[in-house]
Amino acid sequence: MERRSSLSAISKGKCPRCRQGDMFTHNPFILKKIASMHESCTNCNLRYETEPGFYYGAMYVSYAFSVGILLANVITLYFLFNDPEIWVYITSVAISSTILYPLVFRYSRIIFLHIFGGVKYRADLRNSTTT
Repeated sequence: MERRSSLSAISKGKCPRCRQGDMFTHNPFILKKIASMHESCTNCNLRYETEPGFYYGAMYVSYAFSVGILLANVITLYFLFNDPEIWVYITSVAISSTILYPLVFRYSRIIFLHIFGGVKYRADLRNSTTT
């Protein structure tokens, strides 16, 4: 039986306990339903929102992603485009942040649940079918 790694589960948006059930209901680029999450795992029944307001902490993960996007833009523009004018930096960061927002939102929640949710992986729950 394959044991899915934690990194693989995070990258695919899977449940942290069984690493099989999807956390989100729709594609991240369907903006009307960007925050639509399953209430619990379809495989192991883990409740994704452990307490009211749990995902407010994901804002810190989102902030780290935003800083990473900013730094990547600045370093790329400075070294590859010979330090252009300030408006180029601002436009580049604004455009890339806007395009990547759905992924940042989704992965900040996924990472927050996996790291700070207090959920441990249980291999015995893989392939269980709960109805």
